[in-house]
Amino acid sequence: MYMARTRRDDPRVAGIIDRIRDIPRGSVQAYSDIDPAAPRLVGRVLATTHEDVPWHRVVRADGSIPKGRRQRDLLLAEGVPMKGDRVDLSRRG
Repeated sequence: MYMARTRRDDPRVAGIIDRIRDIPRGSVQAYSDIDPAAPRLVGRVLATTHEDVPWHRVVRADGSIPKGRRQRDLLLAEGVPMKGDRVDLSRRG
């Protein structure tokens, strides 16, 4: 089992951080879009990094929002299409 150090000097962690930074305003990606082999690692990186990343643009594969109202408000402000309390993944950027 791969146990990543959630530090920028770990190439896998650095790649995850770079892919999150590359998500354009008004778009989202699922954890599994960022690293299909290790979506939980993506969550761990987001939970432990001290780097400034657009964390709110990462959602679950079903469009649900893991960080609640604050994340939803940030996504709405960027124009991300919603369907109830979930991102409308059929219309995502």
